[in-house]
Amino acid sequence: MAAGEIKATEDAAGLAALISRAAADTGDKNRGLPPVDRWNPPFCGDIDMEIRADGTWFYMGTPIGRAPLVRLFSTVLRRDEDGKTYLVTPVEKVGIRVVDAPFVAVEMNVGEENGEPLLTFRTNVGDVVTAGPEHPLRFVMHGENAELKPYLLVRGRLEALVSRAVMYDLVELGEVVEIDGVAMFAVRSGGITFPVMPADELDALSR
Repeated sequence: MAAGEIKATEDAAGLAALISRAAADTGDKNRGLPPVDRWNPPFCGDIDMEIRADGTWFYMGTPIGRAPLVRLFSTVLRRDEDGKTYLVTPVEKVGIRVVDAPFVAVEMNVGEENGEPLLTFRTNVGDVVTAGPEHPLRFVMHGENAELKPYLLVRGRLEALVSRAVMYDLVELGEVVEIDGVAMFAVRSGGITFPVMPADELDALSR
């Protein structure tokens, strides 16, 4: 391991320790995720931390290889109305860079409840979320090659990009339904129909 990588790892661990102590001051650690939406600390500037499009976290240009560190950081993430993403504790708020989405959905389970499909996703940082009214799916066409990119709302304004492998499984579950008089290719989960694209556009892409 290079000296720079050791230094970055030590700094990241130190930062994680500060976050852990600050979060512990708010009460029982076993109550779930910290209530970051209720905290209103002062903004203390940006730090050299970035979440890449594949979900890898970097600190000072070096990947954070320790999964517990990444998990801890992920629990105090917040995306504010300004569109920026922050690490938030009761005492400070620092800005970080996010290339695409802060999380990646890496696994999907297909279930059923009351005859309705339930799509449950696991993210790269351990969140388990079922698509539905509180956790909608949205689909965008990206780039010159019209790449389909599904996103799942995890919490707050934080989304997970559905990985390419999982996306293929997700699209296999799609069906054509009529929404507002338009034939749409869509997927269903939790009693909600999530439109992917107009059916005629899908036909054009598949030719």
